[in-house]
Amino acid sequence: MSQSVYDDHLWIEELNTEDLTEMVVVYYESVDAVRGHDPNTDAEDANIKTTLRTKKNESHTADSRFYRLTAVCLGLLCVLLLTATIALWIKLYSLMTSKEQLQTNLTTERDQLQTIYANLTIERDQLQTERDALQKRLSELEKHINKPEWRYFNYSLYYISTGKKSWSESRKDCRQRGADLLIIDSREEQDFIEALRRGQNAWIGLTDTNTANVWKWVDGSAPTTEYWGSGEPNGVNEHCVIISEGSKAGKNWADYHCSNLFAWICEKRIFE
Repeated sequence: MSQSVYDDHLWIEELNTEDLTEMVVVYYESVDAVRGHDPNTDAEDANIKTTLRTKKNESHTADSRFYRLTAVCLGLLCVLLLTATIALWIKLYSLMTSKEQLQTNLTTERDQLQTIYANLTIERDQLQTERDALQKRLSELEKHINKPEWRYFNYSLYYISTGKKSWSESRKDCRQRGADLLIIDSREEQDFIEALRRGQNAWIGLTDTNTANVWKWVDGSAPTTEYWGSGEPNGVNEHCVIISEGSKAGKNWADYHCSNLFAWICEKRIFE
């Protein structure tokens, strides 16, 4: 083989596989140019062609492997992307569910707080009303305490008149003083009144004017304790009650005609 052909062969081997096909035509033209000079040219051409085919097949095989590897990588990438997408969707759904639950809880707590606030506001208003009423009563109490005719006992103020009136007129006088006729609901109070009245007859706030023989205090309540004198109550058309003088201490209630004239005892309770 001539030196020119050999050099061309080495140069072809040094080329990249992708360039071999493009160089085949040029190579054969060079071979044709010197074919007449060497008897072994045909055999060498056959060997060269075989070598080129082998390299071309190897190139195709490498390309095929590369494409398959690329396809596998793309497939794996798609699987990873799909997996990541599913995971993100599940995470997003979980976050949305948690958000909705949180909003529901916050709404419930807000409603509860609003209810508590409304209840506290109502209680505050009630306390303010009670405080104002208490302050008013304390102011009234101070006015009465400063008057010597009023006596204090067990959260009540008592007044005994110096004049005499009927039962209804006596009650009218008490109400004008911001009080009412006396209500006795304990033994201690009965004993206190005994000392206060100094033995004189005095109207108290007990009557059966609405229903005969059904005795009621002026506030509409029934007596819880009774201190009737001996044989009392005993009168016909006697519907009002006095604490009578000269009777046994502690047992001195008696019924009288409401038109009779007696002194009277007013009571003003501080806390009602």
